[in-house]
Amino acid sequence: MKRLFVYLRDYKKECVLAPLFKLLEAAFELLVPLVMANIIDVGIANQDKGYILKMGLCLIGLALVGLASSVTAQFFAAKAAVGFSTKLRAALFGHIEDLSFTDMDRAGTSTMITRLTSDINQVQSGVNMTLRLFLRSPIIVFGAMIMAFTIDVRMAMIFVVTIPALAVVVFGIMLVTMPLYKKVQSGLDRTLGITRENLTGVRVIRAFHQEETEEKRFQESNQALTNMQMFVGKISACMNPVTYIIVNAAVMVLIYKGALKVNLGELTQGQVVAILNYMSQILIELVKLANLIILMTKAMACADRVAAVFTIGGESEKQRDAGEQTGLKADLKAGADHEKLTERQTGIGTGEKADFPYLSFEHVSLTYRGAGEKTLEDINFTVDRGDTVGIIGGTGSGKTSLVNLIPGFYPATEGRILLEGKDLKEYDENALRSRMGVVPQKAALFAGTIRSNLLWGKPDASEEELWRALELAQAKEIVEGKEGRLDAEVAQNGRNLSGGQKQRLTIARALVRDPEILILDDSASALDYATDAKLRQSLRSLEDRTTTFIVSQRASSIRHADKILVLDDGKLAGMGTHEELLRDCQVYQEIYYSQYPEERRSR
Repeated sequence: MKRLFVYLRDYKKECVLAPLFKLLEAAFELLVPLVMANIIDVGIANQDKGYILKMGLCLIGLALVGLASSVTAQFFAAKAAVGFSTKLRAALFGHIEDLSFTDMDRAGTSTMITRLTSDINQVQSGVNMTLRLFLRSPIIVFGAMIMAFTIDVRMAMIFVVTIPALAVVVFGIMLVTMPLYKKVQSGLDRTLGITRENLTGVRVIRAFHQEETEEKRFQESNQALTNMQMFVGKISACMNPVTYIIVNAAVMVLIYKGALKVNLGELTQGQVVAILNYMSQILIELVKLANLIILMTKAMACADRVAAVFTIGGESEKQRDAGEQTGLKADLKAGADHEKLTERQTGIGTGEKADFPYLSFEHVSLTYRGAGEKTLEDINFTVDRGDTVGIIGGTGSGKTSLVNLIPGFYPATEGRILLEGKDLKEYDENALRSRMGVVPQKAALFAGTIRSNLLWGKPDASEEELWRALELAQAKEIVEGKEGRLDAEVAQNGRNLSGGQKQRLTIARALVRDPEILILDDSASALDYATDAKLRQSLRSLEDRTTTFIVSQRASSIRHADKILVLDDGKLAGMGTHEELLRDCQVYQEIYYSQYPEERRSR
């Protein structure tokens, strides 16, 4: 919770003024019973209409000043709360954007959505109500008790007994409900996760006729969430009636004692009314405080959940920063800036060839966090600049995991990956990925226009660069056939485009940035063989400056690659050209001949 206070730094003035104006309102409210006592004891007792009118105008004045103070306090409290939540939400979103794939896998998408929306809204309400009532209610309670002491000490002793009893009830319920509200939010995460899965996978669910199963799963999760909310709600609901019982019991004692003292002439009727008014004020404020405690309990539970997100990825960021500092110091000691270092490593600008491969995997293994076994094991290969590398293997063999290591989406758990002779861990993450173009398995387009989607690859790309990328990706005809061409509308996730059109546009988006390394992760699966062949032919024109990795289930897509990697159950089963693998690698033979059985027969 303390970690989040930094986002209130720009609202120090509002955080001070809001409680101050509330205290001012409370001070005027505490004067009201005394004015009423004077009206009864002086004005009514003496039948002095002028005095009653004067005190009545005084009450109206106190009400108007109190109202102005209250509105001003609520304005500052709302400004601080809304500004705080805006900054917090922006910071949280930015932090989530910086998380690694490993961190996102651990956290989960549904819980991130809940924490960005529901949790932050609860924290915002908590901040708002705290600034408005957290000081006001205790001041009214203790102020009313003090004012009662100024009237009669013995009568005020009832307050001394009542207030601690109420405090025990309020804070006891708070301690019980705080952990329960955390469980409620976790249950909300699960329900939201199921909802998200059903919305994104609705076609698959319908295709396999699993509607009833998913409805049952949702109903079970929803009912469990409902039961938790009802249980904690029942406990919280006890607060108001218990406080009313205690306060009304105190009021009964006050009326009884007050009547005796009035008969004995120790108190006036106006003083008894004033003490009862103070007890009523205490009742009202404690009810408000009880509701505030419930709200604060929810807000604190949600704040802890939000703060927990900021701790995710902190260790990896520190390690990366330490690696960057180490690399920077090493470069400075060598007396070479980044450009000279790059020239020395690659040979560019010197006319000399580098004495090591452009990219190399050295005994690389990958184990996903929480997994029992290695996904990739002891992967060794090298790639020269400008090569085309094909990667093929059965489902679940680790093809996507392998290419995800190159941009650093996942860190290698064993071994190391060298780019231009330098470990990937020593590179700045943004600098490394700016040199790459990645087309994932699932084509992802955003709501907007074709132009806005392509500019994700390179924000300052010219019209000529966009059309060149579209031509290379075999997507030029798609754009030319659309009304508005580059400014044609694209629906969310590209719903108004076919699978093949989406894939070609995502390839064009990667090509716009003219990357040094292009990774195509099974990104042509929806293309027909003719279009796929044209795409491969156009990509060959990039071989001089772009190193291309093609992941595919089709042997035809990678058969002309300079080097083909064959994966089987996370291990490198074979490596070489198409002819070499067809001769020596049994796994590659099985894949190839399953797709071209006529060639097996001809042999």
